[in-house]
Amino acid sequence: MEEKRKPLANTCSFSGIRPIMTDLPYPPIQVDGKNQVYADLLSVDYCGAVSELSAITQYINNENRLSCENCSMAKTLLGIAVAEMMHLQKLGELIVLLGGNIDFTVKQRNGRRKMWTPEYLEIPENAGRMLMADIEAEKAAIRQYEMHIKMIDDRCVDAVLERIIQDEEYHIMLLRTLMQEIH
Repeated sequence: MEEKRKPLANTCSFSGIRPIMTDLPYPPIQVDGKNQVYADLLSVDYCGAVSELSAITQYINNENRLSCENCSMAKTLLGIAVAEMMHLQKLGELIVLLGGNIDFTVKQRNGRRKMWTPEYLEIPENAGRMLMADIEAEKAAIRQYEMHIKMIDDRCVDAVLERIIQDEEYHIMLLRTLMQEIH
């Protein structure tokens, strides 16, 4: 007689997950005028190696791998991923307003295009390394946004990037707190 095995299930409930971000409003999504150079710069933030698309994918991957063993941490990572989705959406709107296209490619100065790839992701094996990779990715995003703010002379676009930086700084603080909890 064959023994019945109990099915494996993830008991971590993700209902009600909200974006984890600072409690400050975003500036209006508008631009001073069309500018393809600025749209191309924002395409890097949208879907480059250091980008919102990469962040979303990395957070979701980490959340999936942690949800069975650390539900609380997985929920935090999913909440951060949802905030990154909002950043992606706002960048997409800015790119379109600036006259660019959303096609998951970075437009380089030499006219070449590079499509987003999961090769951009770092996928460590344990929770501590996952959190460190997430912290480093957030720091890299902040540096990139700061560089783009210096290159973009559009007060509307810069205001949105500055507001996104505030969320990224908040994410670093939360990730560091999670690191302390596992050590």
